[in-house]
Amino acid sequence: MTTEVTTPSLIPTLPGSTYVDEAVFRAEQERIFEQMWFCAIRSADLDKAGAWRTVQIGRESVLISRTRKGGIRAFYNICRHRGVKLCMEEQGEAARNFQCPYHAWTYDFEGKLIAAPNLTKMPDIDRDEYGLVKVHIREYLGYVWVCLADEPPSFEEEVMGAIEERLGSVHAIDGYDVANLSLGRRIKYDVKANWKLIIENFMECYHCATIHPELTEVLPEFADGLAAQYFVGHGAEFGDDVKGFTIDGSEGLDLIPGVGEDQDRRYYAITIKPTVFVNLVPDHVIIHRMFPMAADRTIVECDWLYLPSVVESGKDVSASVELFHRVNQQDFDACERCQPAMGSKIYAKGGVLVPSEHHIGAFHDWIQEKVGDVVPTS
Repeated sequence: MTTEVTTPSLIPTLPGSTYVDEAVFRAEQERIFEQMWFCAIRSADLDKAGAWRTVQIGRESVLISRTRKGGIRAFYNICRHRGVKLCMEEQGEAARNFQCPYHAWTYDFEGKLIAAPNLTKMPDIDRDEYGLVKVHIREYLGYVWVCLADEPPSFEEEVMGAIEERLGSVHAIDGYDVANLSLGRRIKYDVKANWKLIIENFMECYHCATIHPELTEVLPEFADGLAAQYFVGHGAEFGDDVKGFTIDGSEGLDLIPGVGEDQDRRYYAITIKPTVFVNLVPDHVIIHRMFPMAADRTIVECDWLYLPSVVESGKDVSASVELFHRVNQQDFDACERCQPAMGSKIYAKGGVLVPSEHHIGAFHDWIQEKVGDVVPTS
């Protein structure tokens, strides 16, 4: 006699406090954002020597710049003298160096201390030791990834491994040549919701038939509630009458040459923990980068990437941009509707996941491994 084991229809979610509690968010900053590889900027954003960007990663401000030799460096955005923030804006261009606005300690683009008032009278100061504190960097898919950990985890396992886990092979993304695509549009969203709600929303499609009418017209199988990430290697197929991944299903733009026949007319979605979404379609790639700013606030930067010839020729990309822009607006509105209820006593023990959402349970398990021991303050 054999006993049949059945998976329960409903499994629990994280408790509501996980999305609102300051102690939990602080632990996430310390143990997740400041310890993992974090996708910061697109390399092409630094188009010349001295170009720089600042990004908020966990509790830290990071300064990323291009050197005179064309390389990219990342530093904590903090002067070594009295801790002043060197660069206050989100981006800019330094003509010759970085100079602290307080006492004029000055650093070259490699981070070395090169000048300061009365520095020659302090010969014992090691200019390398008192240079800017460097941050680990890697370039991949045309983006600069940084890690604040003293000993960073394996980039191959954590970042590239997420692609392999989703697509079945890390090389399945190679044909899209993401690093050499050009930025066609960038939209920044200020979402009044916890970052985990956005991750969970992206990973499931139980909501697609409810709030994404345009998306389900292009990808009819999404109306059944199973997200593209539910099956390893699966890409959601375009509808029979759909010509391109556009707001009205009209013809798309120039096909990325390396996309294989088995990938054509399909949409693939990848989540790279902690805060990156990669969306692949035959003629463009969409990258979401999230910057958790508070327990109830997340900045999301979304890039639409096309063949350089498409961008340089000035072709109209609005039909493809509008489709996912609308999806973003619909998703973020849903997340903002969820956020206030996370602090309700009714949601203190959390909610439930239906079978088509069970893969989100693995994400919840990962969160619990990272911060499950934190006692909420509220």
